[in-house]
Amino acid sequence: MKSKADIGLIGLAVMGENLVLNMERNGYTVAVYNRTVEKVDKFMNGRGKGKNFIGAKSMEQFIASLERPRKVMMLVKAGKPVDDFIELLLPHLEEGDIIIDGGNSHFPDTIRRTRYVESKGFLYIGTGVSGGEEGALMGPSIMPGGSAKAWPHVKPIFQAIAAKVEDGTPCCDWVGDNGAGHFVKMVHNGIEYGDMQLITEAYNLMKNLLGMNADEMHDVFSEWNEGILDSYLIEITRDILAFRDEDGEPLVEKILDTAGQKGTGKWTGIEALNLGIPLTLIGEAVFARCLSALKEERVAASKVLSGPVPEFSGDRHAFIEDIKQALYASKIVSYAQGYTLMKEAAKEYGWKLNYGGIALMWRGGCIIRSIFLGKIKEAFDKNNDLANLLLDPFFKERVEAAQAGWRRVVATALTNGVPVPAFTTALNYFDGYRSERLPANMLQAQRDYFGAHTYERVDRPRGEFFHTNWNGRGGETSSSTYNV
Repeated sequence: MKSKADIGLIGLAVMGENLVLNMERNGYTVAVYNRTVEKVDKFMNGRGKGKNFIGAKSMEQFIASLERPRKVMMLVKAGKPVDDFIELLLPHLEEGDIIIDGGNSHFPDTIRRTRYVESKGFLYIGTGVSGGEEGALMGPSIMPGGSAKAWPHVKPIFQAIAAKVEDGTPCCDWVGDNGAGHFVKMVHNGIEYGDMQLITEAYNLMKNLLGMNADEMHDVFSEWNEGILDSYLIEITRDILAFRDEDGEPLVEKILDTAGQKGTGKWTGIEALNLGIPLTLIGEAVFARCLSALKEERVAASKVLSGPVPEFSGDRHAFIEDIKQALYASKIVSYAQGYTLMKEAAKEYGWKLNYGGIALMWRGGCIIRSIFLGKIKEAFDKNNDLANLLLDPFFKERVEAAQAGWRRVVATALTNGVPVPAFTTALNYFDGYRSERLPANMLQAQRDYFGAHTYERVDRPRGEFFHTNWNGRGGETSSSTYNV
């Protein structure tokens, strides 16, 4: 074993432990440290025994065990713990050493930390890591950003441990400056919220409208996973539906219907609001989790509020195909919205994002990995300036082919009182985006009426603003601001 480690990692929880095992399996010597020293001993005497690891009992010992430039990766809880470890590390580092945050940090924190660490003469990387426990061990999707000078030093390690697509290309490349990596990971997680919500709505329609049992739904998801919907989340849904509890009943039906969340979906929605991007599907997915958390309140409301009793009398097999089309079209909308958010953020923060490259990074290892992402890569490889994924010929054709079934699903669900917020908002976005004229003219007239906020006219050049004294009691003074 080498006397010095190629890279060091702080934080031997599930992700950290599996990630260092991945690094070691790919030929790297790794130094490991944990604030709770017992975890280091447990790892070195357990899964790390006899392998190329250097266990450190103190920060000084940990830093001393690393080759220069030192590469220190943290996998600790986002927020204050990251800042605390940075402060612990700084006194022990030398110019050019690299700090890497591999947790789910909020990208504004990464922008701030990059600036701070660089001001001390060191380099900083904030990298998204997706794939969960299995991905960390066998090959995750890795999305690094921060100090560009640091990338050549970590590139061989990161690309060695990352998931690979069919031709061997790693699902890891440099994303951009300061917080770009964590921003892209945040959007990934937001899209993950959307994908999961869409799948739960498909499941809910099959179960509560069509009356299908777990075995029947398992068969449907198995079939879907062989075609256009082939993805990790469809695959695990198939497996969940087949899993039985000790009494032989489907375990999924015994799980309390309240969903948790760690906040990355919420961050995605908030940033979309900040940048003025209509990220409607991911927003609905977050709100659906919030509504699910009101369990006791919903139980009480169910005894007071009435609605239609779901009853389906049509062709069940045809409707299952409609659900498939609704899921596929809504998924396209979700990714289209996520990519428009990334494009606007790139303008706002000065990042040069490779959108096809991002799709490739998501093609393997991560939670949203799917065959679908290969087509997104092709779309942006053809035109990195594509305004909206819906305008790419492939996706335009697929959405238009799916929309009849999509509309039948939404209409049938609403008529029967089955909530499908993500399917519905995706369709509303599609109809709004394809509308040459929306009713915002009335909205702007209202704003001008009560607040003199001005308006533009269709028969005048853009950028020329008008105010009307609508009720004869106002003056000619208007607001000085008008935001489109």
